[in-house]
Amino acid sequence: MYVPKAFVENRIPVLHSFMRTHPFVSLITSGSSGLIGSHLPMVLEAKEWEMGVLRGHLSRANPQWRDLSPEVQALVIFSGPDHYITPSWYAEKEITGKVVPTWNYAVVHAYGFLKIIEDAEWLRAHLGALTPIHEGTFEKPWKISDAPAEYISSQVKGIVGLELRIERMEGKWKLNQNRSEVDRRGVVEGLDALDTPGSLAMKDLVKKTL
Repeated sequence: MYVPKAFVENRIPVLHSFMRTHPFVSLITSGSSGLIGSHLPMVLEAKEWEMGVLRGHLSRANPQWRDLSPEVQALVIFSGPDHYITPSWYAEKEITGKVVPTWNYAVVHAYGFLKIIEDAEWLRAHLGALTPIHEGTFEKPWKISDAPAEYISSQVKGIVGLELRIERMEGKWKLNQNRSEVDRRGVVEGLDALDTPGSLAMKDLVKKTL
């Protein structure tokens, strides 16, 4: 990923926090048919390895896990807030006019060798870790034990596990850091005025650069 110096974020705790907040990823692998991508939630286990270990699962019917070059690292993309930025928000527009539109975003790329796991016990443990993460905010969280045991067993047979020990990470926080503070304040005000979930999420990120 191309990351200009102004946009680099390489602090592992910051990257891990971002990955936990945005766990729905794009998984890109290479195989005999070329590149293939899938979209799925992954769980980060930070204590098992310096950069962390990612775990997830795919449908057994998904050809990605079969058509995999194990000697080629996989890419996992975590995407956060993004938003169009109009140059009309920059103070520089009225001073020199030398401004253009851009797009702000925050992403993490994680690289590593993907391991395929078909062990039913491992898969149950993985699902047992994954479910509470996403059910925890509900008043009455759903539990795997709420479903009939034979039904869960049949579902487990239909998936394969994924494990990736992260060998390299890249973080890109493109938040107008290459512009003046007054321009960034203009961006914050502009995003705040839009008052949409997306604009407010980006506003909060840009504010942290001030």
